Amino acid sequence: MTLLHVLEAPESATANFSAYGGPVNGSEMPNSGGGMDALFTIKLMEVTKRRMAALKEEAQGLAPGVSVQDTVEVSRIGDGILAAVEKHGTDLVVMGAQGHGAMEGFFVGSNTERMIRLAPCPVLTIKHQQARFEVRNMVFPSDFTEESATATEGLRRVVAAFPNATVHLLHIVSDANSATGQQHIQAFAERAGLSNVVIEIVKAASTTSGIEQYAQQIQADLVVVPTHARSGLSRFFETSIAETVATNAFPPVLTYHLQA
Repeated sequence: MTLLHVLEAPESATANFSAYGGPVNGSEMPNSGGGMDALFTIKLMEVTKRRMAALKEEAQGLAPGVSVQDTVEVSRIGDGILAAVEKHGTDLVVMGAQGHGAMEGFFVGSNTERMIRLAPCPVLTIKHQQARFEVRNMVFPSDFTEESATATEGLRRVVAAFPNATVHLLHIVSDANSATGQQHIQAFAERAGLSNVVIEIVKAASTTSGIEQYAQQIQADLVVVPTHARSGLSRFFETSIAETVATNAFPPVLTYHLQA
């Protein structure tokens, strides 16, 4: 596990620093001759190093068997996360999505949405502190069209990680005359190799509100939303739906890209 802090320093002092401070590869920091931006960056890095050391110690105490490292990227937040994902060969990005004020909430949400669109690996978004992350009820929303078959491999991997969870296959409709029936969704479950499933067809004003309301209703532990940035697939898989659910739904939300 890599603990990442992205330090947004002033533009004139955005040199790359290692997690232990100082320029990387012996490079000089801009304005190193005593500029205020350089001094500010150095002080900020010192504070960051102390905070990261405390977080690393806490993480090692919570999961003694897990190797934990920490790193700092000096960059814009989104660019820094993407750079770290590529550098460390990351398999999963875990992000918080709760701000304390209107502007903070905007920036946190914007960066989460960007990761969902651009990160090459799955993104787990968590909005509330949890004592333990136990997945007993998992919601998988879809329109269950033929195109949804591309989502089954990713879903199998998630279910394999939480084998005791009940998978709620959720179809949101705008009226009672849904073209997708119980048998169609059951066929999807069989193709995906799912056994412990609940099938639900729910009427709602919008797809995102229906997902959020259902997840809250059953007290879901995880919502799994496949997505794809390119056009040509079902409207359900547009990234906007995944982004909205990830930043608004109460339980943790795992998003992953559909196979091309």
